Amino acid sequence: MIEILADAANQLTSMSGSIQGGLGCLGAALGVAFVGAKAVEATGRNPGAFGKIMVLGILGMALAEAVAFYALFLGK
Repeated sequence: MIEILADAANQLTSMSGSIQGGLGCLGAALGVAFVGAKAVEATGRNPGAFGKIMVLGILGMALAEAVAFYALFLGK
């Protein structure tokens, strides 16, 4: 009986890490999508500032993706 409970606890621990990683990646994907949408909107309003907007957009996307890596590495 104790072995069954210990095995179930180990499986739940593994599953919670997977859920944490999945939610972290979902948040990062939403962040990247939001940054991309706002960059396209800003470029549409001011096409002359495309270079600056692109640099800031790429930087924002990289910072949002860092959250996914933290969630994946710390979740397991």
